[in-house]
Amino acid sequence: FQFDPLGLSETYSPLVPFFREAEIRHGRTAMIAVVGFIATDFVRIPGDAYSFEAIPKTVDAHNVLLEGPMHQLLLWIGLFDAVITFPSIQATMRGERMPGDFGFKGPKDDKDGKKLEKKQLSELLNGRLAMCAVGGIATQAVLSGHGFPYI
Repeated sequence: FQFDPLGLSETYSPLVPFFREAEIRHGRTAMIAVVGFIATDFVRIPGDAYSFEAIPKTVDAHNVLLEGPMHQLLLWIGLFDAVITFPSIQATMRGERMPGDFGFKGPKDDKDGKKLEKKQLSELLNGRLAMCAVGGIATQAVLSGHGFPYI
């Protein structure tokens, strides 16, 4: 599924696999972010630093936790990028793998690949929606000053 009103896929054709890899990765991250943003308005992990008293609103968590666990989060994400993401992007650019493919097999009864193709399209579209949604959730949380449902 290709939406390219600016014609970037023609202008930057050698980079199209990288663009798709980035889009899928950001979409997956945004889907997790939407769930995490909403879930933390109801449930927190144990510990005084993460309690509702210490962080009343999810949108304030970054600033409150910047001195402690955020450094560790940056370390683990950086390690993941160095070990997994960069080699996978290089393999994608060499044509050794499809963008976003980490070797998970599709449905067992999918002989012609139609079900897998449908699931890939669904993931792409849901990722695009989640990228818009997480921006809207963050904006609404800041503007309203409330948690979920942000009104």
